[in-house]
This record gives sequence, structure tokens and C-alpha cells, in this order.
Amino acid sequence: MANEFTLSRRALLFGAAACGLPRPADAAESLPKMIVTRDPNCGCCGNWVKHAQAAGFAVEVIEVADVAPLKLRLGVPDALASCHTAEIGGYVLEGHVPAQAIKRLLTERPKVIGLAVAGMPVGSPGMEVPGQAPDTYDVVVFSAGRQNVFARYRGAQPI
Repeated sequence: MANEFTLSRRALLFGAAACGLPRPADAAESLPKMIVTRDPNCGCCGNWVKHAQAAGFAVEVIEVADVAPLKLRLGVPDALASCHTAEIGGYVLEGHVPAQAIKRLLTERPKVIGLAVAGMPVGSPGMEVPGQAPDTYDVVVFSAGRQNVFARYRGAQPI
């Protein structure tokens, strides 16, 4: 007679916790909450929020008719302005910044205002267009009077 050994999901998670392995909820718990301010009529903003949530970010969405005053108050340079602005962990995110770049920012913690993807590049998170090749674009790190390339992407993939 063969011995059968089966684990319930609860037993598996308990065993993982006992061994010090992260539980699925731990990843989301370690990321700070993101607040996204956007125009309620912008579909790509909603798609970007879904991208952030899929990457484990807890997101609060605030819908306003005009995001420009917030961008000004937070120090987003006009040349980097896009369709939505987010705040997370003391940083500003402007536009379709990939989640991977946000996580890197939160890990490295540079002394900057934040990250931006200027405009709305095709293929950037939230701007996917079926049948159309993704653009290559820069994720720019910015602070008062300074802008540098933080990462380069083609679609959602770093290059």
C-alpha cells in the first residue's frame, strides 16, 4: 500500500512561513501605497494603474479634471509632462513609467524628485497597441533643474 501525502494550501503556506519564505501577500505589503491622480476620461491612465497593480502596488486613484496644478506643485518639468501623475514613497512618477523602474527607484532611493516617461510612447505600460511595434523610450530621473536617463525601454522591456 503506497503512502499518499497531500498538502492543503494552508499547510503549504504555513510551511513556507515557518521556513522564512515570503508569502504572496508579503510582496505587496513591502511596497508603499501609490496615489495616482488622473483625468477620469483617460483610458490609458486606467491601463497604467492596472499595470502597477499587477506588479504588486496598492493604488489609490484620485480623478480630477485638471492635473496640471498638481504637476506644478510637485515639480514635474513641463518637458516631461504626461497624462497622469503618481506619488509613492516620497517620489513623483509622471506618465507611463514601467513598474520595474519604480521598484528600482524605491530600492536605490536616489535624492531626486522622481521618474518620468514624457509623452505617451506606444508600447509603454498602459499604451500597448495590438499589431503596432513598441517605441523605444527613456525613463528620466529628475530633480530641480536636472534630468538624466534612468533606464531605456522598448515597450515594457528594459534595453
